[in-house]
Amino acid sequence: MNVERRTSNVEHRTIPGKGHRPPASSKRQPSFVNRQLLRTKKRTVIIFGLLIAALLLVSIGSLQVGTVFFSFTRIIRMLFDYLFGITDSSMDATIVFRLRLPRIILGIVVGGGLAVSGVLFQGLFRNPLVEPYTLGVSGGAALGVSLGFLLGGAFPKLLLPLFGFAGAWLAVSFAYTIARRRRFLKIPYLLLVGVMISFICSALIMLLLSVVNLSTFRAVIYWTMGSLAGCDISLIRFAVPVILLGTAASLGLAWTLNALALGEEGARHLGIRLERDKKWIFFLGALLAGTAVSVAGIIGFVGLIVPHTVRLIFGTDHRSLIPASFLAGGIFLVLCDTLARTILAPMELPVGVVTGILGGGIFIYLLSRKSPG
Repeated sequence: MNVERRTSNVEHRTIPGKGHRPPASSKRQPSFVNRQLLRTKKRTVIIFGLLIAALLLVSIGSLQVGTVFFSFTRIIRMLFDYLFGITDSSMDATIVFRLRLPRIILGIVVGGGLAVSGVLFQGLFRNPLVEPYTLGVSGGAALGVSLGFLLGGAFPKLLLPLFGFAGAWLAVSFAYTIARRRRFLKIPYLLLVGVMISFICSALIMLLLSVVNLSTFRAVIYWTMGSLAGCDISLIRFAVPVILLGTAASLGLAWTLNALALGEEGARHLGIRLERDKKWIFFLGALLAGTAVSVAGIIGFVGLIVPHTVRLIFGTDHRSLIPASFLAGGIFLVLCDTLARTILAPMELPVGVVTGILGGGIFIYLLSRKSPG
């Protein structure tokens, strides 16, 4: 009887009922966690809003400046007329909508594609110094375009981006095949093979340049510096859907990239189908970088400096890092392209020169800030 009474008393005390008061810590902890999550969400929304606003302002500023300057109100008025179908056949509308706006659109998608490609490769290799061109993407594309220039009149000029795209894909496919051993993708081998492919492609380009005429030599050299000057509607129709779809697909791999931060064994313990997802990360990164290089040439540092900088703001959560890097990459490249075509006007610099100078300076500054002492 005494045992039964003690048991019933214990059960009565342990089952919360009317008048039961939970511990103070259990009452405060959920509200504290909810407040922290709410603050994080608000901060993320604010930063995304600032990035979108910055992209709009940089784009409108790029529409304004050039050999012909337009006021802010004039640009806004022309944009509203264009959106509402009001035709304007003036020279001002031709400059804005035929020359500057396509260049800005291409700059946004190319910069965003290179930045997202950098995020994917840095997450795959777990190394913030890896960029798309490390794997031979730029070397393969440059070799393909050089062959296109060498063939000259045999193919239309509009097919040059396809030559670059094919060259990039052949390079990364070869690197993937060599690095894959016994049904597993060896990440360190992939990095080393990519670097070697870049050297081989550079040597083959030098070989081609030694046998071409002077005009082809200049065209290849200028293309390898990177430029948005030759953009037209066909390039935009090719690049925009590919890069936007590739970026959207990359968001589906955000959880895998987050899990890879724990290492490959840790990711497998979380139930990630790692070999399948590594293939998708690799091929999506190569698709984005190859498309960007094929239409704009070799534009360095965007895939390196933009993900590194955005990671300092957003942290390592790829659900936010991927879209933020796309926006920041578009801002960075449009800004660099605006400087490239205005800083020494009427002469125009290759945008790859400006991204190299600005990106290298920013990266050195960030490294100096993080260095101890």
